[in-house]
Amino acid sequence: MKEAKQYRGYIGTYTKGDSEGIYSFILDAEEGIIKNVSVAAKLDNPTYLTVTDSNKQLYAVAKEGDEGGVAAYSIGDNGELSKLNSTAEAGSPPCHVSVNTDYGVLSANYHKGTIDFYELNPDGSIQPAASVAKHEGSGPDPRQEKAHSHYAGFTPDGKYVVAVELGIDQVITYKLQGNQLIKVSQLDTRPGSGPRHLAFHPNKEYAYVMTEFSSEVLVLKYNQEDGSFAQQQAISTLPAEFTENNQGSAIHLSSDGKFVYAGNRGHNSIAVFSVNPQTFELTFVEHVSTEGDWPRDFILDPSEKFVVASNQESSNLVLYSRDSETGKLTLLQSDITVPDPVCVKFLNY
Repeated sequence: MKEAKQYRGYIGTYTKGDSEGIYSFILDAEEGIIKNVSVAAKLDNPTYLTVTDSNKQLYAVAKEGDEGGVAAYSIGDNGELSKLNSTAEAGSPPCHVSVNTDYGVLSANYHKGTIDFYELNPDGSIQPAASVAKHEGSGPDPRQEKAHSHYAGFTPDGKYVVAVELGIDQVITYKLQGNQLIKVSQLDTRPGSGPRHLAFHPNKEYAYVMTEFSSEVLVLKYNQEDGSFAQQQAISTLPAEFTENNQGSAIHLSSDGKFVYAGNRGHNSIAVFSVNPQTFELTFVEHVSTEGDWPRDFILDPSEKFVVASNQESSNLVLYSRDSETGKLTLLQSDITVPDPVCVKFLNY
């Protein structure tokens, strides 16, 4: 990646208040500030976004009346979004979307407990769902009355699709047979833990799962032969003395694989962990306040010298500088107003 002076990012939001849809912003790396926040596309509840590696398309979960689905946009040279099309079905929209342009788009639907696979047209527009995998079951937590799919993504080798199932405490692996999702493996996490999101280590042999209910990071060994996972460690993202409500949110790694970052909604912090280079297990480094309420997401910028967090309930973005040697974060800016922000994504540089 070549160093740039400015990086463009996008913010997915809830449109239940003042938000109009997808917002864009500029991170000025020289000045260390976020600026030029503006509406990029008007859309109902585009809570989660994903950008293709080529920076040519952006996909967003979307609500269209009483239907929910995925909207496809082309990204212009100056970062403007132009809608290509959308696909929607009756019921609530998904909560997560990811893309691998060699295969297609995946979405996870919390309310339906489903994983949907969509094929793409040559221009990046999206076809109706080719395959839908529905999960069944429940868990011991009152919020686990049924399946609640919260994440779906391709493995780094592209061989499998991984679904993270908050409602039934499972990490489920599928393969694509033609354009159909075929289940090949499942990992049962501790009952009531509520696994939410997953991020792979750059070595492609380990993955880290953030749990929503137990507020832990699970260290998983990934078997590239059969797509299965085995749990190796669980480490809390909270201080021992914290006993109030907390719900785990996002999880991300530095590209050198040395640090894992995990979000706490309630404690309102980002937990920083160092990665053991031999065992890939985690050691706690620090908690950093998100200077707001309910940090739904955060992301490392393309240079990884900065981290941007989004506080959903206090409607602000927060900018930190990041020390690549220690992994620690230092607050730079916390007064960036964005209504009901959920997801933050950057273009690739």
